[in-house]
Amino acid sequence: MIGARAPRPPRPAPPGSPAIEVRDLGVERGPRTVLTGLDLAVRTGEVLALVGPNGAGKSTLLAAVGGDVPFTGRVVVDGAPLGSWSHAELAMRRAILLQKQTLAFPFTVRQVVAMGRAPWSATPLADDDEAAVTEAMRRTDVTEFAGRPYPRLSGGEQARVALARVLAQRTGILLLDEPTAALDLRHQEMVFEVVRRRAASGAAVVAVVHDLGLAAAHADRVAVLSEGRLAACGPPDEILTASLLTDVYRHDVEVLPHPRTGRPLIVPRRER
Repeated sequence: MIGARAPRPPRPAPPGSPAIEVRDLGVERGPRTVLTGLDLAVRTGEVLALVGPNGAGKSTLLAAVGGDVPFTGRVVVDGAPLGSWSHAELAMRRAILLQKQTLAFPFTVRQVVAMGRAPWSATPLADDDEAAVTEAMRRTDVTEFAGRPYPRLSGGEQARVALARVLAQRTGILLLDEPTAALDLRHQEMVFEVVRRRAASGAAVVAVVHDLGLAAAHADRVAVLSEGRLAACGPPDEILTASLLTDVYRHDVEVLPHPRTGRPLIVPRRER
């Protein structure tokens, strides 16, 4: 299209500066209010875990911040209102890992990961495509089946490939919806090691996490959602208390300090 504005590439953000700001966010789906009056900020260099029971609004919050669902209120990404960015500009700023990945064609693993480089096509950063794909596959432990068709992988293998695609996109904001849900113990820890590394390099990471132990161990801050509202947000050892979690999850919860790290260990209260 003649006269169309070229996409504005992101600029380096100072450490600790707001990458995402949410003010009075609301989302409705039909007659149901999913989120209401939600205020939240995510800074560069930190991992923010979103936790809460099923139906609390965690995935919807992630989708709203990513620009994938209509909302009321205000969402600011990289210093500007979400709606002021084009689709191409948003793709240069944030990468989204969805809960479910569906592909209609038998692309190879490497081809799927390379899809993450699409936002940088026809820009100088396209020169980094090969290196970005190779590094992302190595970080997620999928290099050995680079040539295999994606649909033939196990659920856990597909999840790691999907994460590799997001990492290859090399954005300053990562929005991850249950990145460890289909993974074994080793690969759960691997994912958060990668996530921590990206945050240390200056990225802002928001991850929906069902495992409260993983959130406590790896997040800088935890946001607890309950019935579409923000119940609490702060460092794990301050926020993840037995009283709050028992109330939010409607089940008796015990919170114990880890004997070595001191981080909270969260377990349901059991009689045996």
